[in-house]
Amino acid sequence: MNKPLAGAVLSLLLIGAGAAPAVASVPRDAAPQAPAFSQDRAAQAVTVNYAGTVALSNCSGSVVRAPGSQPNDPALVLSNGHCLETGFPQPGQVIKDQSSTRSFSLLGASGGRVATLRANKVAYATMTDTDISIYQLTSTYAQIQSQYGISALTLNDAHPVQGTPIKVVSGYWKRTYSCNVDGFAYRLKEGSWTWKDSVRYTPSCNTIGGTSGSPVIDTTTGKVVAVNNTGNEDGERCTDNNPCEVDQNGVVTVRQGINYAQETYIIVPCIGAGNKIDLTRPGCTLPKP
Repeated sequence: MNKPLAGAVLSLLLIGAGAAPAVASVPRDAAPQAPAFSQDRAAQAVTVNYAGTVALSNCSGSVVRAPGSQPNDPALVLSNGHCLETGFPQPGQVIKDQSSTRSFSLLGASGGRVATLRANKVAYATMTDTDISIYQLTSTYAQIQSQYGISALTLNDAHPVQGTPIKVVSGYWKRTYSCNVDGFAYRLKEGSWTWKDSVRYTPSCNTIGGTSGSPVIDTTTGKVVAVNNTGNEDGERCTDNNPCEVDQNGVVTVRQGINYAQETYIIVPCIGAGNKIDLTRPGCTLPKP
């Protein structure tokens, strides 16, 4: 996985961008570009910047909303399951409504910190079938907007499309990666974990440790279509930090240097009134406890 950073002492070490959760490394090449989004009506193009992204202690993330979320709903932060402060969930483990006081640095458009947000619980987290954590904040969307001028990123409610131009926006590193959706892995296996229908990037999204949990933004809509989580670092087969693809026939493919994300459209049907994660809602296929 794009390993999470293990604290300030390791903030200059590469902790990976592959199958084991994202660890941080000193950023390579690319200068930060702005992610969140605004619509250029003249060109009908989406500008992606850092507004709405967050930095965790060890990973990246973003303030997100479902299409039906309301201004006075408690805001949600999306990151990876492997970025949890309590450590990696075990295969088959689902965490729901677990108390948390984790803090997040909220970024503005240029990447500067504009506020510290705080969670009151982990609304949902797992590394089974997908690799996500969803924190519920003590602030509402309306409060964040009025106090800091920051809007949440919207989760797309449709499956991503091959060839779509995307940006991976890391709040931890304040760095943006640009590429396209190369395709989809039927199963992505890394160590003890298996994820379903993962997004595979084209090579220019060469994410590193600390980018885990970054929103993957469709640059044609400005919506979040996936959450960055891993990549094959060393060319090994299905080991930690070296995920492999497994097709419907069980054929294994290893793509060294290629990185992946977990689709987020599957989250939308599971968000009910008041932004509550309700795993019994029609169409919700997230793993249950």
